[in-house]
Amino acid sequence: MTDEADSDGITDSPRKGPTLSTSTSSFEALDPHDPNLSRLANTLFSKTSDYLYGELTSTLDDYKLLENMNRTTITKYSDMKHIASNVSKSMAELIENYETLLPLLQQIEQIEDSIGKLEQAAYKLDAYSKRLEAKFKNLEKR
Repeated sequence: MTDEADSDGITDSPRKGPTLSTSTSSFEALDPHDPNLSRLANTLFSKTSDYLYGELTSTLDDYKLLENMNRTTITKYSDMKHIASNVSKSMAELIENYETLLPLLQQIEQIEDSIGKLEQAAYKLDAYSKRLEAKFKNLEKR
């Protein structure tokens, strides 16, 4: 047994020598196990188990997050579908109302054109009456 092995905390197996042998063929089922090797193996399996559990848990959390994101997206798309449906109905109603009012709007435009023509005629008539009045005053003065 070397001083290095003792300083590292590695002890020799009572029957087979150093416990950190890379050979697996020296294991015999009925031999008593080295307690240090058993502790190290238990620690290894425990830490491996913890690591794998953490990996699986994080993957599960990722899937749960994706599921929640998908549910939220479905809700948002459903809301947008309802909004789009309502906008479509409103547009259809507006188009229907416009088509119903179109003849009236055309009549209003015709009336507006007629009013414009009447206004022009009124201006011409006013100008003509002022000229007549001026002529009448000229005739009265003579």
